Amino acid sequence: MTTNVQKIMIKGTRDGLTLKFDDQCTFESILDELEDKLSLNGLSDDDPMIRVTVQLGKRYLSEEQKEELTKVIREKQNLVVENIESELITRKEALKWKENTEITSVARTIRSGQVVEARGDLLVIGDVNPGGLLKATGNIFVMGSLRGIAHAGTEGDTNAVIAASYMQPSQLRIADQLSRAPDYESEGVYMESGFIDEEEGQIRIDKLQEVVKKRPDLVSFERRMDNG
Repeated sequence: MTTNVQKIMIKGTRDGLTLKFDDQCTFESILDELEDKLSLNGLSDDDPMIRVTVQLGKRYLSEEQKEELTKVIREKQNLVVENIESELITRKEALKWKENTEITSVARTIRSGQVVEARGDLLVIGDVNPGGLLKATGNIFVMGSLRGIAHAGTEGDTNAVIAASYMQPSQLRIADQLSRAPDYESEGVYMESGFIDEEEGQIRIDKLQEVVKKRPDLVSFERRMDNG
């Protein structure tokens, strides 16, 4: 006796429909079963649009296959593909993730006119003099005095932070937010960090311990330091 294995599981949610695919069968058989199941949905053109999330499991689809899959679903006028999820990532995506989670360490004084750029987090063991510039797609940590310019989250990461043993920057930037040095005379502050306050929508400087409460993922930096 043969048993027909269900290739597609359809589940209704508050947000729409979730289509979960068997990742062991062929792509062509998925399309065939999808055509059959969607033709029996009983929807009319007057019904509201339904958002669809596709779960591929451990299956990889090329961009062409994703377009073909989306086309089959969109042929049902009430269905629109909102997201296609896969447990697999491409080599390019994996390399980009690796770059953005690495720590670049620099052990020297950054002098006026010098620029240090990094993907992922940047750790400077030394001072950053006025006129020196630090840029990183992730967080910036300075084990010394920060008197120059630091730009964290250069590719739009608003959760990035800038921390220094001694904070007296001429300018801080996080993503597209900018914070200049105060107009008044300042002696600087010790062990503080700049971050974007979500409520105020601007860069704020606070004690590092307080920032960790708002950005608990910063502890991953410590783990990477220990494993590095």
